[in-house]
Order: sequence, then C-alpha cells, then structure tokens
Amino acid sequence: MALGLSSGLCSGSTGPGSGGHSETSSSPGISVPIPVAPAPMLPNPMFALPTLNFTVSQVAAVCETLEESGDIERLARFLWSLPVAHPNISELNKNEAVLRARAIVSFHSGNFRELYSILESHKFTKGSHGKLQAMWLEAHYQEAEKLRGRALGPVDKYRVRKKFPLPRTIWDGEQKTHCFKERTRSLLREWYLQDPYPNPTKKRELAQATGLTPTQVGNWFKNRRQRDRAAAAKNRCTNTWLNL
Repeated sequence: MALGLSSGLCSGSTGPGSGGHSETSSSPGISVPIPVAPAPMLPNPMFALPTLNFTVSQVAAVCETLEESGDIERLARFLWSLPVAHPNISELNKNEAVLRARAIVSFHSGNFRELYSILESHKFTKGSHGKLQAMWLEAHYQEAEKLRGRALGPVDKYRVRKKFPLPRTIWDGEQKTHCFKERTRSLLREWYLQDPYPNPTKKRELAQATGLTPTQVGNWFKNRRQRDRAAAAKNRCTNTWLNL
C-alpha cells in the first residue's frame, strides 16, 4: 500500500520548491511521502464565461425580433443567457418587451404560475393586451382541462373566465363579449360591410388594428358569412311560404 500511495502522490512532484513537493518519513530504508494540502485553485480569467453586455434597448429589440419570428426556443435561450447581475437589471425587469418575452416563454413551457405572476405584477400597454389576454385565458383553460380530465365546452370556458377574470394590468376595463371587445367587433363589422372576403394582407392589417391574430380575424369573417347565408336562406323560405 505504501508503494501505491507513493507512486500516486509523487507523480505530480517536480522537486524541491515546487507546489507539489511532499516531505518524506524518517523510517529507515522506506521513503513514504507525507501528503500536504493542495494550494487553493484560483479562477483562470482565460476560461471565464462570456458576459453579454447588451443595453436594455438592445435586449428589448432582440426579444421583439424573436417574438415576431415565433422561435420560442431561441427566445428562451436568449433570456437564459442574460447575466443576473446586469448593470441595468432594475430597468430590464421593467421593460415591456422583456416582460412580454418572459411571459411567452413561461406560457409555452407550461410554467403558468410564473406567467400569472408576470401578468399581474406589471402594467402593460394596450398594444400587448390582446396576446397577453389570450395566454391568460388559455393557461386557465388548460389547467381546468387537466383538473377535470376532459376538454372544456363553451359553458365550462365561460365559468373559467368568470372565476379568473382578466387582471387590470392587461385589460383596460372595457366590457368584452365572447372574448372580443365591443370596439373590436364594431371594427370587424365595418370592414365586413366593405369586403366580406378580406385577403391575407387585409387580415394582417385588421389583426394589428384589433390586437387579434390573423387566424382569429379569418375565423370571425368565416363565421359571419355563414350566419349571413343562413339568415338569407331563412328569409327566402319565409318569403316563399308567404307567397303561397
């Protein structure tokens, strides 16, 4: 055992005066090194982790770009890469683009508790309300579905909305009808009277004006056309019956 210990400890020795030098015992005929405590390891600046020295405006711009691209994974990695000890951490934690990005990542990762905390703790501008309201409702719908073990119907969703109303931080207090504000519905009706079949460009313009997504706009127009066709068919049947 002495020989094994000697070979293991002496391999790093470089002779007298070196940091790895060990004293030997005084037993006759046997040279057994006595281990000494290693010198403390200091961090090597050559191997230090890189620090991202972005300004608050630069961080916000990156968050907005990644949000618009829909690349949630890259957005999450970028937020994770930000240093905890950012020189403007307090300003960063109040920036709307950064907070919205954190909310989006929390929603897509299923961390609804963090999502609710962000949405309830910071006042957002109207431009962010549509997307944040949709995430607030969808997160509560998913939690209710998981709890009940089944998909929610319209009545179930109505009860969820009543139980978890939108916080005033992402809602201006205007009454909503079927999740659409009256102002939004009025704007959609005006456009519908002008053109019941909007092209993709007009759908994007409407989405930006109302805070909805292009898909929501398209669905509204589709449903409205179906209702109008059904009403027209009913009127034709009524007129035919009256003329008999």
